Amino acid sequence: MIESINVIDQIKLPEDVREILSAAPSVKVASNIEELEALACGVKENKEWNVVSKLPDGSEVLEAEVVRVKNGLSVNYPELYMRRRDPNCLLVADEGATDKPRFNDKFDYPFENLRKETFSWLSEQELAVFCFEMGQSGLVGDALAICPANAGFFAFGLGLLQGVVDLKEINRPFEPKSIIYVAPAFRHTHFEGKQVVVHNRIAQHEIFSYNLYPGPSAKKGVYGALIHVGAQNNWVTAHCSAVQVITPYDNFVHFMHEGASGGGKSEMLQQPHRMSDGRIRVGKNIINGDEIFLEINRTCDLNPVCDDMGLCHPSFQKNDGKLRIMDAENAWFVRVDHIKDYGTDHDLEKLTVAPSKPLLFLNLDAVAGSTALIWEHTEDEPGKLCPNPRVILPRDIVPSVVNEKVAIDVRSFGVRTPPCSRENPTYGILGLFHFMPPALAWLWRLVAPRGYSNPSIVDTDSMNSEGVGSYWPFTTGKKVDQANLLLNQFINSYRTRYILTPNQYVGVWETGFMPQWLARDYLARRGFAPFLPGQLIPSRCSLLGYSLKSIRIEGVTIPSVLLRVEKQPEVGEEAYDAGARILTEFFHKQVNKFLQPELDDLGQKIIECCLSGGSVEDYEKFIEVKDD
Repeated sequence: MIESINVIDQIKLPEDVREILSAAPSVKVASNIEELEALACGVKENKEWNVVSKLPDGSEVLEAEVVRVKNGLSVNYPELYMRRRDPNCLLVADEGATDKPRFNDKFDYPFENLRKETFSWLSEQELAVFCFEMGQSGLVGDALAICPANAGFFAFGLGLLQGVVDLKEINRPFEPKSIIYVAPAFRHTHFEGKQVVVHNRIAQHEIFSYNLYPGPSAKKGVYGALIHVGAQNNWVTAHCSAVQVITPYDNFVHFMHEGASGGGKSEMLQQPHRMSDGRIRVGKNIINGDEIFLEINRTCDLNPVCDDMGLCHPSFQKNDGKLRIMDAENAWFVRVDHIKDYGTDHDLEKLTVAPSKPLLFLNLDAVAGSTALIWEHTEDEPGKLCPNPRVILPRDIVPSVVNEKVAIDVRSFGVRTPPCSRENPTYGILGLFHFMPPALAWLWRLVAPRGYSNPSIVDTDSMNSEGVGSYWPFTTGKKVDQANLLLNQFINSYRTRYILTPNQYVGVWETGFMPQWLARDYLARRGFAPFLPGQLIPSRCSLLGYSLKSIRIEGVTIPSVLLRVEKQPEVGEEAYDAGARILTEFFHKQVNKFLQPELDDLGQKIIECCLSGGSVEDYEKFIEVKDD
C-alpha cells in the first residue's frame, strides 16, 4: 500500500481537494483491488472490524459490522433503515437545470457551507483514496474516490464495482471528471440519520456520500454522473441487464431487460429455477393450490452482458435499427433475496461459495472465518429476513461473460405485480408476457412502475413510479430531457422487438420470475420470424399492447389463463377491468408530468394518445417497425 502523498501529484486536482489530502493524518492510495480489500477490516490481519462514526459531542455511532469470511468480506448494518436504498436521497447543490430537490431549498442554507465542513472533516481523517474510470475505459472520464480509511469496506465495494486504476501503469495525465467524497458522520450531525447523497455538478462533478450503503452513494452515485455526461452529449446509460442467448440450435439472440429495482434485471441472467426432479414450476394458484409444470430437457445457454447499467455510447452505434450496448460496470450488485435454500441457483451458489477472488456480501448472516452463504440472510427481526441481501460479483469471475458491445434484438421491461382476484382487484392483470408497439414501450419507461413488494428500497407505497427510464432516482437533470433521449432510441431501434413481462404474480398464479425466463426461451427459440395473423391479439387493456393467443415451448402448450388474465375464473372480466382502471389512472397521472414545452412533438402526441384512451393500433402508427 502506497502511503506517500507524492503519488497524488500525478492527479490533476482542484487546490481545495489537494489541501484535504495534504492535511490528512495519512493517505493510503490503493493501486489495485487487493489493497482496498486489505483495508476493509482496518488491516489485513483483522478478522472483525466495527465501522464507527465519532460525533462532535464525543458519542459514537456503529455504522457497520465487518467480518472476514473464507469467500471475502461480510457486512451488516445494525440499523434496519440502512439495509435498503432510500429512493429520495439525491439532492442537487449547483444551479444547473434539474427537477430534483436542491440542497439549498431543502435545508435553507448554502451547500458551500457544508462542503467546507465536509472538507475540513475529511482533512482530519485517515483516508483511503483510489482512482477509477467511469463506464468503459477511455469513453467517459476519470474519477477519484476519497473515503475514511476506517470505512474501507465501502471503498472495497466501490472498487469492485468500478475497478481500480494503477497510476504507475498509465501513460497519460489522470484528470478526474468526478470525485466521490465519503463522510458518513454527517448523516447523524446534519441529516437526522437519513441517507443523503449530494451532487455538485461543477468542473469536477462532485458526489458527496453521507452514508455507507453502497446502493445510492457509490454505485448509483457514479451512475448519476454517467447519466449527466450522457445528457450533455445525447446518449443514455440504460438501467438494464443484457444477455446473449444461444438456443439449442445455435441461434444467437440478444435480450435487454429494464425495470425498476426488483424488476428482474439480475434474474434475466439466470436460468429458470428447477425443482429437484428437474421440472420447471411455471406457477401455483394461490386460491386452489393447482400448479402448472413445464418439462424442458435443455434451456438456452446464457452469456451475460451486463447486470444493471448498459452504456449506450454513440461510438457503439451503427445506425442499422439495432441499439448497441456494453456494460458500464466492473462488477454487479446482485440481490439474492430469492435464494432461500441451497440448490435454488446452482450457478450463482457455486460462484459465491468458492470464488477465485474475495467478494463483498451485505445483509447475510455470517461470522468471522465462516463461509458466507447467499441463502442465509440476516434477520431484520426474529422470523423476518432482510429483503435486500446482496453480493458484489466481479464480472471477470462470471463464466462466459461478454466483454464487448452487443446489438439488442429484444428489449423487455419487468414489472413487479401483485395477485389479482375478484375479491381484490389490482393492477396484477399482466399476462405471461405482452408485445409492445415501440411508442407504448416508451410510455412504460416514462412511468416505470416500482411495483409490488419491492425488496430493494425503503418504500411503503406499492404502486409508485421509479421515474423516467427507471433510473430517475439517480438522475440529476430534467426528466423531459431523458424522455427525449429515450424516444430517440426507440425511433432509431426500428428492428427491435419490445415486450412487457410481470414477475411475482399473473392474476392469482404465483410465478416469481418465471414469465421473463419463459419469454426469453420462447422468443430466442422462435427467432425473428414474424407472427402470423391471429397469433397476437390486442389486450383487453390497451396499455398492455398485444397478448398471445397461444404459445408452445418444446411441444408443451402454455395454458391461456396465463396469457390472458381475464380468462382466469378467479379473476374474470369485471375484476380485470377494475385492475385496468387502476393501471390507466396511474399512467395518466405519471405521463401528465412530461407534457412540457421541451418534450419532442412525437412524444407529445404519444402521451395525448394515452390520455385519450388510444388503442394498440393507434400506438402502432407512431414509430415504424421493420422485421429482419
